[in-house]
Amino acid sequence: MKNLILSIVVLTILAFGVVKSTLTDAEREFAVKEMTKSHDHFLNTLDGLSEEQLNYKITDDSWSIAECAEHIAISENMIFGMLQATLATEADPSRRSEVKVSDEQLIAMIKDRSNKVKTGEDFEPSGKYGSFEETVAEFKNKRKEHIDYVKSTLDDLRNRYQQLPFGTVDAYQILLFMSGHTERHIKQMEEVMDDEDFPME
Repeated sequence: MKNLILSIVVLTILAFGVVKSTLTDAEREFAVKEMTKSHDHFLNTLDGLSEEQLNYKITDDSWSIAECAEHIAISENMIFGMLQATLATEADPSRRSEVKVSDEQLIAMIKDRSNKVKTGEDFEPSGKYGSFEETVAEFKNKRKEHIDYVKSTLDDLRNRYQQLPFGTVDAYQILLFMSGHTERHIKQMEEVMDDEDFPME
């Protein structure tokens, strides 16, 4: 009887192909926790700021808090687009060894502002959302969509890849990159707020 059951299982697997590798419960929980934490940190940092505070710049060519917020909202869509691009490729477990950085290392690396990088033109703030309130609403809506995706997706994110300047990451790590990138620019906002000439109200 056991042999018969085993045979049925083997035949089922062969008939329908290899079972896709989906995220573990722990991976889902970790990503949702990170994405929720940076979402809340973003909103809490902006809470109660006046228009003058939002638009204050340390130097003429630096970003204001409002511009940092817009960059975060733009990046939310662009980075998720990177993940979607990986889904157009076949999952390839043989490439796992190309991913050299752990999830925790990736987040720490992206948050670290000691190494500053000029962003690409497509990521530059330009007032595309119309107002600061609409910018924040765009971020909130997209982050909710992306968290919902993490909670429910059956996509094989660990065996699809994206090449970044510092090396190869898997598609799951793109979600962590997104969250770490939000934290990176919240730090930039906090640097503006710490400036000695930052408006008091």
